[in-house]
Amino acid sequence: MSCTRIGSPILALALALAFSSCRVGPEYSRPEVPTPASFRSVQPEPPASPSLGELEWFKVFNDPTLQSLVRQALSQNYDARIAAERVIAAREFVGVEQSQLLPELQAGGQYTRTKLSEGTGIGSLPGIDKRPSQHSLFGDLSWELDFWGRIRSATDAARAELLATELNRRAVLQTLVCDLSSAYFDLLELDEELRITRETYESRQSSFDLVSLRLDEGVANKVEYRQAESLVLETAGNLPLLESAIESQENLIRILMGTSPGPIPRGAALLEQPREVDVPVGLPSALLDRRPDIGAAEARLISANARIGEAKALLYPTIALTGTGGLVSNDLDELFRGGSSFFDVGPSLVMPIFNAGELRSNIRITEAQQREAALSYQKTLQQAFREVADSLIRRQKITESREWREQLEETLGDQLSLSNDRYLGGVTSYLEVLDSERDHFDSEINLARAIRDELLAYVALYRALGGGWQGTDEDAATGPQVGASTSDLASGM
Repeated sequence: MSCTRIGSPILALALALAFSSCRVGPEYSRPEVPTPASFRSVQPEPPASPSLGELEWFKVFNDPTLQSLVRQALSQNYDARIAAERVIAAREFVGVEQSQLLPELQAGGQYTRTKLSEGTGIGSLPGIDKRPSQHSLFGDLSWELDFWGRIRSATDAARAELLATELNRRAVLQTLVCDLSSAYFDLLELDEELRITRETYESRQSSFDLVSLRLDEGVANKVEYRQAESLVLETAGNLPLLESAIESQENLIRILMGTSPGPIPRGAALLEQPREVDVPVGLPSALLDRRPDIGAAEARLISANARIGEAKALLYPTIALTGTGGLVSNDLDELFRGGSSFFDVGPSLVMPIFNAGELRSNIRITEAQQREAALSYQKTLQQAFREVADSLIRRQKITESREWREQLEETLGDQLSLSNDRYLGGVTSYLEVLDSERDHFDSEINLARAIRDELLAYVALYRALGGGWQGTDEDAATGPQVGASTSDLASGM
């Protein structure tokens, strides 16, 4: 039986805990990035002014059919499900790192049987068991005392990487919501084009029938007949192309929903979709906490900063508390009745002496990675400001263009009506009607596309302002919540 004094290890543990605040590595501070007081082309808003990007997605897209499609996509889309699994893996990795802060205890048992040969001399002695056996139960304790904060730095880095993974999942959901909404508006625009083309086909067919009748009566000539016929054939040729495009667009939406290709239900038509006029954008500084890509970039920076502390801690001694103890007996029946017990515990210290500069090179690597992460964060923030500015001016100018196209469509509609009257009155040739027909048809199609573009610009602005992921967890439940933010992580480091 062996036994060590426990006073020394307890004293060592007390000292280690007393100096556990001796943590090496830099403290995190958010890099300073010039932030404008307001976005370009927008007048400064009051600090308390809400932003479009703060709204939940189902409050922005009011079409119930679109909401149903999005909810199905949030629960079934493969990219969303893959992102959720990555969050789960990252969360478990935090548990792996954090577990090193606590002691590790293992238990085991052993049975050995030995045969002593007569030739050894021992086996020939009287009273000696020539087949001795031994039974033992033991436990091992090992505990690395995080004196320099290596394990805590590694845990902080893993926690920051978990947050980055969760924010990446939110970015996936944001992209899914906005992409599916955009695809749905594209589908409605194709429906509108098909409606316009069919009505135009019927109108041109009626005009062709009228010209045919006038030709039979000797009022029209063969050229006018062919001109009217060409309009009918031109419109008829567009119908199959539009029908093909609509089916392909439906298949795209079904893939975003995580299902096989098939038809898509419709809600309100394109012209009935609400188009906001006054859009509050909020303050540029709010993007730091609202856009998931910015938050993920900062979380990666926090992780890289913590890895420096982990690398620097390896330069210092590793202090650990180890122990082993148990019971041992030659007879299994006597193991728990009075078998010999043994116990051994004590601290250990390992100090790096020579490693050819490996540890210091590793520190320089982590410092370079931290600087790279800082630059990536600053680049992501500047890119966000640009995306908002681009989305604002694009939406403004597209709205202006749509208003002009509405006037143009109304004007060309009147021109077409007048041309038909002039032709029927014998004042002009059918060529004027032909030109007016084509101009009016193009104006109707261009107006539908302008309305579509206005809706898409609204979606792009909503996404640029950091909206699109809010409320997704309530509908999808596709992944766990971290319950932390980059500000929380930074304040704890």
